[in-house]
Amino acid sequence: MSRNFELLYQVGRAEALLGSDANPGSVSSSSDLEPSAVYPAEIPVTTPALQIDGLVREEMTKLVHRLFLLSSTDGPRQVVFAGMELGDGCTWICAHAAEILASQVRGSGCVVDCNLRFPALHRQFGTENHYGLSDALLSDGPIREYARPLSRPNLWLLTCGGLSANAEEFLASDRMRRRLSELRAEFRYVLMDVGPVNTCNHAMVLGGLTDGIVLVLKAHASRRDSARQTIQQLHALKVRMLGAVLNQRTFPIPERVYKRL
Repeated sequence: MSRNFELLYQVGRAEALLGSDANPGSVSSSSDLEPSAVYPAEIPVTTPALQIDGLVREEMTKLVHRLFLLSSTDGPRQVVFAGMELGDGCTWICAHAAEILASQVRGSGCVVDCNLRFPALHRQFGTENHYGLSDALLSDGPIREYARPLSRPNLWLLTCGGLSANAEEFLASDRMRRRLSELRAEFRYVLMDVGPVNTCNHAMVLGGLTDGIVLVLKAHASRRDSARQTIQQLHALKVRMLGAVLNQRTFPIPERVYKRL
């Protein structure tokens, strides 16, 4: 029996496993007392809710609670999810975290595909990628005009949109900062899927513009030295590391035993 991932919810634990000397921030979050958002009834919603069950859903729920909902103080509202390399499962985790968060709170949320090289978030929700973030970076208009509603009335998706080298250049620009400010004003929570660390520096850039980053590691694949280097770079750039997820880890004992641990 296996489970898809293990949440290394204490950053200190993740860094101990990786042998890093970086000084991490703590995972903090806030309870959500915001009233339900009201959306026009005529907006069509065609995407089904993401389905996960059993222990996987339990672990995803733990991740969401520890990141966003446990602390009584103001916790992160804009969070970047970044994998070490392609295939780490970062997009899957970001999408399902957004879905579960939307099911747990009344405030509105938006999941954003910031992977302008290998966009895939739209596939998780079974929708098209033809109008989204890259278009918003190259054009004007309110940010909500570029987002689309999903299965839950309080969850929206901002896809990558049309691929453009010019749009990628805007990720570190004042225009991106303004778009992030709009997202923060429009939505209580924003979860962002970015390109893998080994292909671009977008995780570092956007991590510095938001409330922090969750690093996704693939069991038996992500290199310890590379992960350690990444954590050190985040610390050097004063990017807050909120936690790490060890994805696709397998265990040799039955699922019912884990529930007793």
